[in-house]
Amino acid sequence: MPKSGAAMARRRLLWHIFPAYLLVTLVALFGVTWYMTHALRQFHMQQAEADLLARARMLAYQLRGQVDLRHALWIDSQCKALGKRTGTRLTVVLADGKVLGDSDKDPLRMDNHAGRPEIIATRSGKIGRAVRFSHTLGKPLMYVAVPAVDGDKVVGSIRAALPMTAVEAALQDIHWRIFAGGVLVAFFAALVSLWIARRVSRPLEEMKRGAERFARGELESRLQVGGSEEARSLAEAMNRMAAELHGRIRTVLQQRNEIEAVLSSMVEGVLAVDVDERLLRLNRAAAEMLGVSSDGAVGRPVQEVVRKVDLQRFVHLALGSSEPVEDDLVLRGSRDRYLQAHGTRLTGSGGQQLGALIVLNDVTRLRRLERVRSDFVANVSHELKTPITAIKGFVETLIDGGIEQPEDARRFLGIVLRQAERLNAIIEDLLQLSRIEQEAGLEGIPLEPGDIAPLLRSALQACCMQAGKETIPLRLECPESLPASINGPLLEQAVTNLVDNAVKYSPAGAEVLIRAERLDREIIIEVRDQGCGIPAKHLSRLFERFYRVDKARSRKLGGTGLGLAIVKHIVQAHGGTVSVASEPGQGSCFTIRLPDVPDRP
Repeated sequence: MPKSGAAMARRRLLWHIFPAYLLVTLVALFGVTWYMTHALRQFHMQQAEADLLARARMLAYQLRGQVDLRHALWIDSQCKALGKRTGTRLTVVLADGKVLGDSDKDPLRMDNHAGRPEIIATRSGKIGRAVRFSHTLGKPLMYVAVPAVDGDKVVGSIRAALPMTAVEAALQDIHWRIFAGGVLVAFFAALVSLWIARRVSRPLEEMKRGAERFARGELESRLQVGGSEEARSLAEAMNRMAAELHGRIRTVLQQRNEIEAVLSSMVEGVLAVDVDERLLRLNRAAAEMLGVSSDGAVGRPVQEVVRKVDLQRFVHLALGSSEPVEDDLVLRGSRDRYLQAHGTRLTGSGGQQLGALIVLNDVTRLRRLERVRSDFVANVSHELKTPITAIKGFVETLIDGGIEQPEDARRFLGIVLRQAERLNAIIEDLLQLSRIEQEAGLEGIPLEPGDIAPLLRSALQACCMQAGKETIPLRLECPESLPASINGPLLEQAVTNLVDNAVKYSPAGAEVLIRAERLDREIIIEVRDQGCGIPAKHLSRLFERFYRVDKARSRKLGGTGLGLAIVKHIVQAHGGTVSVASEPGQGSCFTIRLPDVPDRP
């Protein structure tokens, strides 16, 4: 039954209207046909009765005063003659029921008719009527009888009869004609009903197709306004609704695109969660910070998307707090990421809690700079304190009497001199580094066209004495003409620092190669050694000030810890980059890349 009800509900409007119209038409047609058939039957029966009455009266008129046994033969012949001419059964019956004459049968063989209903009625002077089965003829007949009077006395009955088969045949013919006409009328009524139903349902079907287009988002299309006043009003209302929806959706999409553009452009990470800690929104910056993909993340629990305990704890805290919260988070990984998190509750227009909004600021670079600054201060203090402590100690020794021993005094003064020179070298390097930063930051260092080859040969000459002491050959590979826009003294110092480091950290007899070439619109300068190499964990911090891989060995070799930092700032002042590739036991390769036309900072 439910399925049948669903099927009924899903029928087209046409098949709701058309059967109703057709049923009403057929019921009306049936009623009219039944009424007409009944009326025609009654009319035909009345006409037949009136006709029989007229014939009976005509015979009664002819036989007036002669209805008795003396005229029996004459009466019978008259009945047969008139009955043959009129096609009617005529019977003359005496008051006692004896039949004097009959148009169809011999009166002598006929039963007494005193008990016939129509004969009984005539005895009181009335017209007798009856429709019954005739046992004499073996078929139903319609009887009409009139009294035969002699003066004021009823002496008999004159009866006229007509077989009902003739009446029924006439009525049957009329019935068939009415039925044929009714079928024809019903056919045309069905066509008219179908046309009316289609006329009513067609505008609604058009609106249905239009509503489906609206549902697909085709809100710029419009419904055809036509049909009845109600259909036109409905179509106009739907068109207005589509226009308003189109405008509102366009506004919502524009606002959404603006919000998406703002969120995508933010450097802060933004993520929104609902009360069940499921992600509602995650911008690109947050996805990059958390190392996840924004595709498919929305709708999933935070614990499933971001497996960071600190962040999960902060989200839970933000959801449970009625006040804004903030905290510092550390996301552990191959490279630790430091985040400053701010969280606040999301509330709806009715004040109900919808979730929480989390804003993440990546402070990794600030923390790294703070650490570099802290390390720099510590390293500067240590590097300056070491020679000062040595100088102070030996001077105090001399004051306490060491100066009276010439050999010790000379040795102590030599140490003081070396520590003072080292202190001077550190200060000179710091001052030079500061000057390079200031010049590069204000107006940029002056650059002039020049050849790279002479500059590299000067750097090799500056290091050849130290290399000769360690029996380390220096080899230069550079075309004679390799022009570039450079600051000669500064770039020479950068290359000298790299070559000096290569010589210091190379074993005796190991070659140091200096090579320069133009490649892909860049000037490439490489300094390659065959020394002890550098572990990978130190490579990212190698160009920081005072950073040392092996502090004891660096101090033993006399370095200040600022050489590579100076190289980095000189190269950056030229608009280039410096990098290092190294593996322990395989040597190191420092590469300077200078643009043909440097980007002046």
